[in-house]
Amino acid sequence: MRMKKSLALVAGVAAALFVASAVRSFAADRAVTITGEGKCAKCALKEAKECQNVIQVTKDDKTVSYWLVANDVSKEFHGKLCRETKKVTATGTVKEVDGKLQLTATKIELAEKE
Repeated sequence: MRMKKSLALVAGVAAALFVASAVRSFAADRAVTITGEGKCAKCALKEAKECQNVIQVTKDDKTVSYWLVANDVSKEFHGKLCRETKKVTATGTVKEVDGKLQLTATKIELAEKE
């Protein structure tokens, strides 16, 4: 009887972990929209050897950097950020790679002035 309860408990925990993992991976594929300071990782931040768009937002008094994946949307917008920081809004999917948040943008535009 104890063996059946133990197996049921282990199976239940395994199922819960599987569901939690699946939910997390589905959430990573959902589109998000962020607004922050658009900058060049090379020219403004001095954190890269080549030009790359980065959007920095403030969350809980911390600066969070979203490194934009080099795709057509990001490359086309880069000229607006390379030498000058501007407030931008971007939509895309986010995932963490090697400790950095990467945003694969589907849309980037200058943010509305407040």
